[in-house]
Amino acid sequence: INPSDLGVLLGPVRPDGLTRDGDDLVGSVPAELLPRVRDRLDKSLPVGNEGAGTVVAGVPELVGKRVALFGGSMWADYRVADAGAVVELPDDVSTADGAALFVNPLTALAMVETMRAENHTALVHTAAASNLGQMLVKICADDGVPLVNIVRKPEQVELLKGIGAEHVVDSSQPDFAEQLTEAIRATGATLAFDAVGGGTLAGQILSAMERAQPPLASYTPYGSTTYKQVYIYGSLDFSPTVIDRDFGLTWGLGGFLLMVALARLGDETFARMRARVVAEAKTTFASSFAETIGLSGVLDLDKLGVFARRSTGAKYLVDPSSDR
Repeated sequence: INPSDLGVLLGPVRPDGLTRDGDDLVGSVPAELLPRVRDRLDKSLPVGNEGAGTVVAGVPELVGKRVALFGGSMWADYRVADAGAVVELPDDVSTADGAALFVNPLTALAMVETMRAENHTALVHTAAASNLGQMLVKICADDGVPLVNIVRKPEQVELLKGIGAEHVVDSSQPDFAEQLTEAIRATGATLAFDAVGGGTLAGQILSAMERAQPPLASYTPYGSTTYKQVYIYGSLDFSPTVIDRDFGLTWGLGGFLLMVALARLGDETFARMRARVVAEAKTTFASSFAETIGLSGVLDLDKLGVFARRSTGAKYLVDPSSDR
């Protein structure tokens, strides 16, 4: 269960405010967030961005084979897919592991490929102790890409340092701004990917990037000419994004969506990324799950209350066959 799945399943509804009404769960959307979901009201939307299973019918060479795919509507017993869109799983990769082989791995790889395509040399990543964040640490270590990881708890600092991260800063510490600036100065990072979205974090990153630049040869009110970019790709915080414009005028703040990024990167890059994911499925891109639940378990209030918090180490796997 990925945050993108929860976005379809719950939208901006707070999971701790849900109640049961027969077979349905009922929740409220805060009034100020209703405009965001006006096109979603009264619509039934299929959920599940990625999955894996056994081919039961179709092209002969794939029947009986285990495959992984992504593209929506995966929380189901059966899914029709284009044969060219699936990836056959190696014998040593379980079906459960295959179910998480696309969204996080491809997003992490797309961040690095975007960095290269846009002529940056290092990255900043928020909510960095996540499953995706741990993958990004390993990718950057293997590829020699300097990475600044932002977390929000001391134990998450230790987690990432334990898997080889060099630069980890804790946003809960009073000297966070200073630590972030020093880490960015050490790495030269001018591109960030922010999973938080709301609040002041994106602006704090841009400010730190500006402070990390060498002193200007002559004063200008427009700041340095070094381009600084933050892409928001998540909504862990639904509040407005707030920036204090103390970082000059050479900067950008925008959204980052995997499918759009893949289209921009092109078919050749996507094919290379997909091949790497399969080749490193047991290492770089291995996932672990706190619990496996059936489709009915998704609507269990106790379980939903856990996986909807999107906490580190609380990734759930949906197995429809467990309901039978």
